[in-house]
This record gives sequence, structure tokens and C-alpha cells, in this order.
Amino acid sequence: METLFWIIAGTFFVSLLGFAGVFSLSLRESQLKKAIFILTSFSIGGLLGGAFFHLLPEAVEALPVDAAMLGALGGFLVFLLIETYFHWHQCSECDVHPYSYLMLIGDAIHNMIDGLVISGSFLVSVPFGIVTTVVIFGHEFPQQLGLFGVLVHGGMERKKAIMYSYLSQATVIAGGIIGYFLSSSVESLSSLLLPFAAGGFIYIAASDLVPEMHKEEGVKRIIGLGMVFSGLLLMWGLKTFGPHV
Repeated sequence: METLFWIIAGTFFVSLLGFAGVFSLSLRESQLKKAIFILTSFSIGGLLGGAFFHLLPEAVEALPVDAAMLGALGGFLVFLLIETYFHWHQCSECDVHPYSYLMLIGDAIHNMIDGLVISGSFLVSVPFGIVTTVVIFGHEFPQQLGLFGVLVHGGMERKKAIMYSYLSQATVIAGGIIGYFLSSSVESLSSLLLPFAAGGFIYIAASDLVPEMHKEEGVKRIIGLGMVFSGLLLMWGLKTFGPHV
């Protein structure tokens, strides 16, 4: 039970990243719009970098290449179907774009994987679990800022976006608890979710967020493009130079 306590404590600490958007409550509307565009553009690079530099390579290590690619394609198609459903059932008075909900679903899956990883690390040893928790916290912080930016850009009010961000992030706790009680199956479960989440990330970035960036013109679009590459560069740097667990 001591190990379970550490797993819950570690995942709860990571779940606090869901409140990353709290800083925005002190910003004026004009300042927020500028920050949201930057965060949304940055999120494109973060999602693509997360998929191609982190999730897919890990999936290929754990699964046959064909299975990993099929899983990624499956994730892409499932998110396509989900967004199609949202569009069909979106009421005329609803101001929140469907891609906001797709971001939350994809992020929730990703966070559950993080919870499984944290759980497996604490089952090895408490010090290893603590290191893993700190590393995941550092890796996830920029992505959570990007998530908040996308939600607000998609039409959510700031306080509502913070609440949904936390609920999405809190699935890391569920992943940790599931990992503890299904410790013998953690690796196989995580392996199956990795390519699926990657496919979802690729779909959201390419289908929803890139077209949003292209709505801007001139210098603003160039700034957006620069933020996309900044997101990619950060994810590559975390993969290449960051600590590995």
C-alpha cells in the first residue's frame, strides 16, 4: 500500500499541470488574444513533435512496425469520426469548436499513458518513481499551456478551459491506479495506447490547428510558423537531451 500512496501522490502532483492556464486570469482581453495565438501555434509543433519524436518511436520499440502504424492510423480515423459526430450534433448556439473536445480526448489518453509510466516506475523503486514524476512534469508543462491556448481559441471561457484542462490532466491519476492494480499488463496496455494517441495528435494538429493558423496573414502568420517550429524544436530537444526514464 505504501507504493500505491507514492503513485497517487506522484500522479496528483502531475495533475496540477491542468491549472497551467490560471496565469491568464490576470491578462486583459487584448493580451490574451495575442498569447492564445502564440500558444495555439506552439501547440501545433508540440503535438506533431510529441507524436513523431516521442509516441511513435516508443510504440515502434514496443510493437511490430506494422502494428504501430496501424494503431496510429486507427487513432487518426477515430478522431476523424469523433469530430464528424461533433459537427453533426453541434447546436447552432454552441460557440465551442469541436477540435477543443478532440484536444481534451487526446490529452486525456496521453495523460493516462503518463500515469501508467509513473506507476511502473514506482513499482521498480520509490526514488526511480520520483525522478520519473519530475521528468514527466517538466515535459508536460509546455503542452498543457498549449492545450489551454487551443481551448480558449476554440471558444471556451477561460475558467471553463482551466476546469476542463484539469479534468483531462487528472486522468494521469486514473492511469497510475490502473497501473498499480494491473501491474503485469501495464507495458502491453501502454504499448497499445501509444500509437493511438500519436494518430490523434497528428489529426488534431494537421486537420484543425494548422487551418486556424492559416486564417492569419502577414507578419502574424510568420510568427505563428515560427512558434510551430519552436514547439517542434522543444519536443526534439526533450527527446534528444532530456533525461530518459
